[in-house]
Amino acid sequence: MEKKKTVYSGIQPTGCLTLGNYIGAIRNWLKLQEELEEYFCIYSIVDLHALTTRQNPALFRKTALSFFAQLLAVGLDPEKSILYFQSHVPQHAELTWVLNCFTYVGEAGRMTQFKEKSRKHKDNINMGLMSYPVLMAADILLYQTDLVPVGIDQKQHLELTRDIAMRFNAAYSPTFTIPQPYIPKTGAKICSLSDPTAKMSKSDPDENATISIIDPPQAIMNKIKRAVTDCESVVEYREGKHGINNLLTIFSAVSGRSIEDIADEYRNKGYAAFKNAVGEAVVEELRPIRERYEKLMADKEYLMQVIRSGDEKADRIARRTLSKVYRKIGLVER
Repeated sequence: MEKKKTVYSGIQPTGCLTLGNYIGAIRNWLKLQEELEEYFCIYSIVDLHALTTRQNPALFRKTALSFFAQLLAVGLDPEKSILYFQSHVPQHAELTWVLNCFTYVGEAGRMTQFKEKSRKHKDNINMGLMSYPVLMAADILLYQTDLVPVGIDQKQHLELTRDIAMRFNAAYSPTFTIPQPYIPKTGAKICSLSDPTAKMSKSDPDENATISIIDPPQAIMNKIKRAVTDCESVVEYREGKHGINNLLTIFSAVSGRSIEDIADEYRNKGYAAFKNAVGEAVVEELRPIRERYEKLMADKEYLMQVIRSGDEKADRIARRTLSKVYRKIGLVER
């Protein structure tokens, strides 16, 4: 029997999990999770990555716990996948130091994300920002990952991960699995409700730009009603109608209906009726997620039990890899 392929992916617990995250990425996580005979899925809340910018401690802790509950609420199953906190598995930080010693300063400095974040945060260009992709490499390599779901913004980081792994393997014999990018069938790209030319972002400071998967129904309806459209009144998908195109895409993604079918039904009914229908469809899609989320957040004992179980499963795998690395480089056994 062919060995299952290990899939690894992580998400930072900042902002809120949006409708865009759910449609564009998390639905793919759920599909991979169900293909039990082919994939072994490991999903992490990468809270250490979020420390490159200053966090409010109380809010950060609350948000991270909320993220964990949201991922359970959307359907990630701790019996089928491993879901854990990066900071609860100390091998991530330990392996990062070793991999830093196999990463060249020039490589880290060339990372596009480092350059962009350095421009945005000129008052806080810290070493963590430069070492961010090395920590990402440790995340991936600890679990002997075969496949990493990546978007275009993370492709460069995965290439660096592969370079580091091959460099280590060449120096000390095969130790790490060389990960491959996994390009899933892309979920629909969901754009900002305030600026439909930009992707919906969980860190957008404009509350009206995003829909959280745990927003109450009335908040969802209000945000859809305020969504930017255009000065026309015809509902159709075509170039230049960014706002309407985005709403049609959202409606299609949550209802399973084709964009053409929806446009035909609402073409001449006006934007108010169309937006109301979009809002109702989104509310119904997210209603069970919000209900499960509220139950999980009300049962902290169960939530902590699931967290500890995921942490322990991840720790066992990570410990095996780090032990092998330490032996290879000549450190004395503990």
